[in-house]
Amino acid sequence: MSHAPKHQHYTLEQDHQAQTEAQGLVAIQVPAAENLGTQDEVEVPTAVVPSTHQSPQKSFSISTSTSISDEDSSSPEASVGAESSSRDPLEDTVTDLVQLLLLRYQMRQPITKVEMLKVMSKRSKNQFPVIFKKACECLEMVFGINVKEVGPPIHSYVLVNSLDLTYDEVVINGQGMPKNGLLIIILGVIFLEGNRIPEEDIWELLNIMGVYAGSEHAIYGEPRQLITRDWVQEKYLEYQEVPNSDPARYEFLWGPRAHAETSKMKVLEFLAKLNGTDPSSFSPWYEEALRDEQERAQARIALTGSATEGLLAQ
Repeated sequence: MSHAPKHQHYTLEQDHQAQTEAQGLVAIQVPAAENLGTQDEVEVPTAVVPSTHQSPQKSFSISTSTSISDEDSSSPEASVGAESSSRDPLEDTVTDLVQLLLLRYQMRQPITKVEMLKVMSKRSKNQFPVIFKKACECLEMVFGINVKEVGPPIHSYVLVNSLDLTYDEVVINGQGMPKNGLLIIILGVIFLEGNRIPEEDIWELLNIMGVYAGSEHAIYGEPRQLITRDWVQEKYLEYQEVPNSDPARYEFLWGPRAHAETSKMKVLEFLAKLNGTDPSSFSPWYEEALRDEQERAQARIALTGSATEGLLAQ
């Protein structure tokens, strides 16, 4: 498999303005993992996107806005714990729709446009396309869920995992919140960093997102357990000691299940979508993703050929 040039590496925004913006995360209400009948305010994670700057010191940038509201995300009104009355009515409607869509995802039930309109006021219904778009963006970025239309005449939709990932803790445990959004971001960072990243850099990034080791998160639970145990056991991540490190340091790589279920191109397309651009804009990662697609296609052809020869030999 090809690797990104070694000069490309991961860094965080160092200037004061970026740090200030990173703390101004937009808050939304989602059903609590323990009780779907209650609501907890949680921080919406930031997006990680490839940087258009080709400086060797900057392989990607961090976006701190989910575009849920037109309000300034660094304002006190947008911070966690803000009163719902201080938010824009449009944001509240997006929140209501996100809650409804999450419930349908957890119940494995489709949803129609008519059902979504029922949670909206008469004024909000006139802005349904905008609200629906923002809710879908939030679901994809935060929870790793895609909303797909399956019945155009009646506008019926199903909710599925992004990037063809099959891991579903909600089904396995019967509770909890979808966490694939965070997994996709971590897979993306690993790719952008040359297909491996030091553990300390992962935590530096997650801290900017409001996710801390040892601190229970409303969506992700205990992050260290999720990342270094659960996703490693599920083979989405590899967590290994850096050779010849003293004291011992650890790094993350893609696990075999991540390679099997998704691809560098799909992850890059996800990150580019969050940045509102095309993956081809991000060279050289796009070139590496193209090579990876070609290698996968050749492997599939070889596998098909071997299977065909085996059948003919019988």
